[in-house]
Amino acid sequence: MTERDDRTELVEHGQLFIGGEFTDPLGADVIEVVSPHTEEVIGRVPHASEGDVDRAVAAARRAFHEGPWPRMTLDERIAVVTRIKDAFAVRHEEFARLISAQNGTPYSASVMVQALAAMMAWDAAITVARTFPYEERRDGVLGPLLVRREPVGVVAAVVPWNVPQFTAAAKLAPALLAGCTAVLKVSPETPLDAYLLAEIVAEAGLPEGVLSILPADREVSEYLVGHRGVDKVSFTGSVAAGRRVMEVASRNLTRVTLELGGKSAAVILPDADLEAAVAGIVPFAWMINGQACVAQTRILVPRSRYDELAEAFAAAAGALRVGDPLDPTTELGPLVARRQQQRSLDYIRLGQEEGAKILTGGNVPASQERGWYVEPTLFGSVDNSMRIAREEIFGPVICLIPYGDEAEAVRIADDSPYGLSGSVWTADTGRGIDIARRIRTGTYSVNTFSLDMLGPFGGYKNSGLGREFGPEGYGEFFEHKMIHLPAGYREA
Repeated sequence: MTERDDRTELVEHGQLFIGGEFTDPLGADVIEVVSPHTEEVIGRVPHASEGDVDRAVAAARRAFHEGPWPRMTLDERIAVVTRIKDAFAVRHEEFARLISAQNGTPYSASVMVQALAAMMAWDAAITVARTFPYEERRDGVLGPLLVRREPVGVVAAVVPWNVPQFTAAAKLAPALLAGCTAVLKVSPETPLDAYLLAEIVAEAGLPEGVLSILPADREVSEYLVGHRGVDKVSFTGSVAAGRRVMEVASRNLTRVTLELGGKSAAVILPDADLEAAVAGIVPFAWMINGQACVAQTRILVPRSRYDELAEAFAAAAGALRVGDPLDPTTELGPLVARRQQQRSLDYIRLGQEEGAKILTGGNVPASQERGWYVEPTLFGSVDNSMRIAREEIFGPVICLIPYGDEAEAVRIADDSPYGLSGSVWTADTGRGIDIARRIRTGTYSVNTFSLDMLGPFGGYKNSGLGREFGPEGYGEFFEHKMIHLPAGYREA
């Protein structure tokens, strides 16, 4: 490491983690990691090539077919994964700080959202694995049956830059516990924390070949998901990228799980407590600087209370402290890249052209001389047909949408190409549960916002295919085998 200043260091790695060992890359290309706050280079790592993918997949195939990992007992695999989880807990502040430096997540939120949440995902997978039905007897029409769930094989796990360790844990923890082997492809914006994970995995005793970690761009990702040696692709990213992943994987009939985008609605009913609703929604509307697929980016408010709610949300958004993501007092940091900053600014201009009214924000903050910042922005008087209400911006731009009665609120919330998350805020919990049942979205919260890792997470419509977390997500990493037994057979 080369010293930069009293706050950061230039982090440099010269090798790739392939098959459980750090090894020299086949190519000479390098990824430079740029701070979204200073716009300076803060890290350099090798850019994995297609040849490196071939090596990683070959190692994973050998480990799956010939190595001990799939043939270990569940308790033996749990012991290794538990060591990974425990080491993650010990180093969680290091993970949080490094991820914040790369993608701009405020450190105040990063400790939980980026680090401890990932550790909890590893832990939740262990809990699910302990009680999962790996084999069961059934009475068939023609005789007794034995139904087995067997590991799917080599998994390609492709994760984004916004929550890199959380999404990695969502894929790797169940895959490894199931007995699969894996190649983790990490984003070029956030490759540095992946090296911490590699160190932990190496120390935990994962057998040779079971896991490789490759930083690379979209072209190499496409090569990986289209690789004939891959049995399962688990992908998190944009809808456009998800469609491409599905297209490429389909050539080999490779199984896919896609966790994609969202344009989730927080519905405030007329009887809701204003203070509680604002306090509950704001952190999850602007979470990770607006760069979260589950963010509550459409806030639906009754027309009868529009003025007071608009004023309250505008005041809360305008009060968010913008600045250096590594400053523990910061509440909203920079966007991950200049392209993301420009995307948000373009949507802000578009929203004004569409006739929406900026209630707060709308510019690059004057307090920041450099960095890819956008003020927390709230649009009022938004119609759900506007592009700012229908398209995922992935920045700190939120829409306030008025509605008349409850039926209209449900219709607006459901009128979206996405269906990933959502929430409802009301004094009547039973009424809120009824709303949750009526809206077509994969996860929903009543008078709170949560993503519980013991339940299934995923989306309807363009928000994806399949599920992560819980037994439903764990089951995505298994094949189902039916064994017919002779009539009258009974185990001794």
